[in-house]
Amino acid sequence: METTDLLKKVRKLEIRARGLSNQLFAGEYHSAFKGRGMLFSEVREYQEGDDVRHIDNNVTARFGHPYVKVYEEERELTVMLLVDMSASGLFGTRLQTKRERIAELCAILAFAAMNNNDKIGMLLFTSDVELVIPPSKGKKHVLRIIRDILEFSPQKKGTDLNPPLRYFRNAIKKKSTGFLISDFQAPNYEEALKITSRKHDLVALRVYDETEMQLPDVGLVDLVLAETGETVTADTSSAKWRTAFRAHQLEKLDYLKKICKKNRVDLAQVNTSENVVPVLLKLFEQRIHA
Repeated sequence: METTDLLKKVRKLEIRARGLSNQLFAGEYHSAFKGRGMLFSEVREYQEGDDVRHIDNNVTARFGHPYVKVYEEERELTVMLLVDMSASGLFGTRLQTKRERIAELCAILAFAAMNNNDKIGMLLFTSDVELVIPPSKGKKHVLRIIRDILEFSPQKKGTDLNPPLRYFRNAIKKKSTGFLISDFQAPNYEEALKITSRKHDLVALRVYDETEMQLPDVGLVDLVLAETGETVTADTSSAKWRTAFRAHQLEKLDYLKKICKKNRVDLAQVNTSENVVPVLLKLFEQRIHA
């Protein structure tokens, strides 16, 4: 991509994403992700209504009556964007490709984090981790994230969710919030999701195109699988074939929903033709009232 074209795309995405973050997500973002990290502040005498789980046994024994530990919200959070850059992201039959929608989501979340004075980092992956931008603050850093996701050319085409989840939980020592943004066209990631969600606050954002869920009747077509290059001839005029295809896609979606629920990972789904605002607002509101 030419430098001039890249700068125009960065600026266009910045204007849209920053506007959405400023107008819609400032309060909701803070409320949805505050209090995930708590720091010990002091001890004080027990008062009626205090959580008995916070009683400090050592201080209580010393003074002969109950004392509780007091915690305060850890103001500075660390947010990591774990972004799927596999070849299947280039697919799109509506307003955007999946990768364009992913870039928009990343920009919105990055500006929301910046406005909340959080550190924001990014990890780009395919079947392996391909680029890591360590967490930092400021507009210059956010613009770098937007630029890198727009111009990045991955070395591999496939998808494996295990390497990015493993990297996130091992490299980021402090408990952080991670947005795993992918179409989740990958097998066998339940164990990695489970282990990572125990250490970090993990949110799954599934980006998809409606055509992936239900192919139209367009007769006999050759489908090229983006991540393998394999060509599959499909008879889309066959209702039986279309039903089997949809069932297979729904099976993968059910797997994602099941393991997210089991491991207390918040899940939101964004397609390439809808406004992302209601989806993110609903996600934030669910977390606020959880």
